[in-house]
Amino acid sequence: MPPRPPRDGVPAVPPKCKDRVIPPPRDTLCPHIRQLQRDPGDRSRAGTRGCWLGDVPLGAPSPSARFRMAGRDPAPSSCDCFVALPPHTATPAVIFGKNADRPRHEVQEIVYVPAAVHRPGDKVQCTYLEIEQAERTHAVVLSRPAWLWGAEMGANEHGVCVGNEGIWTREPVGEDEALLGMDLVRLGLERGSSAREALEVITALLERYGQGGSCKEEPVPFVYHNTFLLADRSEAWVLETAGRYWAAQQIQEGSRNISNQLSVGREITAEHAGLRQRARSQGWWSGDGEFSFAEVFSLPHQPPRMEAAKARYRAGRELLRQHAGHITAETFMAILRDKDSGICVDSEGFRTAGSMVSVLPRDPALPCVHFFTATPDPSRSVFKPFVFVANPKPTPQVRSPTFREDPAKQIPRFRSTVDRRHELYRRHQAALELMERDQERGQKLLQTLRDLEKQGLEGMNALLGGTVAPSPEELADLFFDCVEAEMKFYT
Repeated sequence: MPPRPPRDGVPAVPPKCKDRVIPPPRDTLCPHIRQLQRDPGDRSRAGTRGCWLGDVPLGAPSPSARFRMAGRDPAPSSCDCFVALPPHTATPAVIFGKNADRPRHEVQEIVYVPAAVHRPGDKVQCTYLEIEQAERTHAVVLSRPAWLWGAEMGANEHGVCVGNEGIWTREPVGEDEALLGMDLVRLGLERGSSAREALEVITALLERYGQGGSCKEEPVPFVYHNTFLLADRSEAWVLETAGRYWAAQQIQEGSRNISNQLSVGREITAEHAGLRQRARSQGWWSGDGEFSFAEVFSLPHQPPRMEAAKARYRAGRELLRQHAGHITAETFMAILRDKDSGICVDSEGFRTAGSMVSVLPRDPALPCVHFFTATPDPSRSVFKPFVFVANPKPTPQVRSPTFREDPAKQIPRFRSTVDRRHELYRRHQAALELMERDQERGQKLLQTLRDLEKQGLEGMNALLGGTVAPSPEELADLFFDCVEAEMKFYT
């Protein structure tokens, strides 16, 4: 196992939290959350339109799951993605969520990239490959491993969300450097103004450039192919790949999850033009009967990682079924925090490095709200809201340092290591150390952070309920101020 990063000094718990659990004082909240909560009457008026984010954590794991300390070492796991559409959602909105499960000590940062116009002939350097740049790229917010160009998950200014997961299929994976699935996530967001457009971008680039190269920052390659979940205000798509081949399923209602395995069966909405011929030429399909992408392209003998994913997939599907018709953003946050199912991972080798939940209202007059943790283990992290506006305030506290001689960019790659921890990660890491060493104090701090998160959720609920209309300037500061409020409890 890689060595543990050096420990920071454990921060002092805020004085009033040492002996008793208290909600965060209002002066620690960002001023724009306070502004969104200023009128007690707003709460009742918001209720007439339904609860967008959830007043209580529906489907929350049991206390033992929510507050379990690190130490379990389940079979290696990876990501889980979820989407819910009406009539499964509590309000007229599409809700997207993802846990990014990565090597334990990898750092995930939150990056905002503004929209841009590019010159003809411009190129863009992805993680390994340089490709042609598009004429225009959309503004995006990304949660990404700090060493690469792409992203594990993110959203764009048009209300499109994309997340990816690793899979292994009959098509061999190659160590030759090409586009990573995480590069395709970012490229789809930057170039697609709808989920369907993002899918078309990803599949065109996949067919042209292929996918490949190591997906972790270590000398020993870790290579996989990818599945994707894409969503916008009106629909969602599951896109699954095997080499340069792919199949996609459109989701227009209900809910869906993906967990490191092929799940698109016979309900194929779109596919690679040569998909079925490829299957026949390899002897994987006779050509008789209905064609199932999952049955034909899945490995006959699954590796342990994919076998473990089956249980997570079934657990995620059951959690969605239990809350069908009542799903809110908080429902998804609770699901992403569920350790009993393995959806929230905390093992010696892998853990949930970052989490995201997005609310995409059907009403185009309402903004989309995207929540990011920017820290590992959502069961002990805070979801913080981001709303697209012009010129959001930079948040350097969740940006990793850059290096002149970056081992991820030098050839041969990954021959040395660097410390990519950003400031919020460092302080949160020290808080995790406290939670593991002193459960009583740790749980008091955790409860304080939950109270902070709840007040942010209430503010966003008022925004989506149409009961308040903050200025663009207030929304531009929102994510920065919520990160700052969280950091106050770590120092």
